[in-house]
Amino acid sequence: MLTFPPLLITLAFCIDALVGDPPRLPHPVRLIGAVIARLEALLRRLGNLRLAGVLLAVMVPLGAGAAGLALTYLAAGRGGWAGLLAALLVLYLTAATISARELLLRVREVLACEDLPRARELLSHIVGRDTAALDADGVRRAALETLAENASDGIVAPLFYLGLGGLPLALAYKAVNTLDSMVGYKNEKYAELGRASAKLDDLANYLPARLTGLLIIVAVWLLDHGRPGRAAAAWRIMRRDGRNHASPNSGIPEAALAGALGIQLGGPTSYFGQLKDKPFIGDNRHQLRAAGQEARTIIRLTALLALLAAILLAGAGEALSW
Repeated sequence: MLTFPPLLITLAFCIDALVGDPPRLPHPVRLIGAVIARLEALLRRLGNLRLAGVLLAVMVPLGAGAAGLALTYLAAGRGGWAGLLAALLVLYLTAATISARELLLRVREVLACEDLPRARELLSHIVGRDTAALDADGVRRAALETLAENASDGIVAPLFYLGLGGLPLALAYKAVNTLDSMVGYKNEKYAELGRASAKLDDLANYLPARLTGLLIIVAVWLLDHGRPGRAAAAWRIMRRDGRNHASPNSGIPEAALAGALGIQLGGPTSYFGQLKDKPFIGDNRHQLRAAGQEARTIIRLTALLALLAAILLAGAGEALSW
């Protein structure tokens, strides 16, 4: 059985929400990153960067999924203390694929900082854009965009794949996500090598991104006690502006959050010294300064709804396996 019991998924989510990723324990993302770096060096020797990129995009997720499968069967097949320790290890690794607490804490720190140079520095740790020239609203806009985007690939997607296929699929997804963050660039070094990883990441995040947008809308509707105003605005902006992004996925949750808050995200952005004229997302009806706390509340509830969706997926998997 590859799906995990709903109780185990719930415990993993709660541990991550309360503790986060323990810094002294080995983190699966660091291990995956080390494997990617080693394989990249080896595969570059082939001389065909596009082929090397395809092999990299296939080998790393398959390896991560195989490791998750082995741990799953170890936890299920061992009894006594060995089985308990294996189950605890699986539980830790499962929790380590979900970064809700870390994301919310970092964004809160950026938005609460009144010292602009310090806020830029804090922001630089969670975004890929240039932060040195950002004004206060630019910092807030970047932090809120990061909150929306990472709600999809850092919270909803891992839970979605955990509920759908247990630890094997969750770790395979995390491998895809890590590949994209390491080699999925369009610069001279990775344009060919990272092409397959970037495309695979787009594919893996297609459903989770759209699920995130819908969950944000449901979260707003619940927070407003069933009144349709903000939820309807979030739906309208998501449909109108969800494609106003270079990524086929990132614009969906960003547009839903922008619509819910009545703010404008996107716009011209500098990456590695080059200004990109990105389209705006949302309507500029409310100030960004006032949006931070409500945005975090929406994402917290979105995370809980994603947990519920994962539990339902896992429960359906258990029912089908009988």
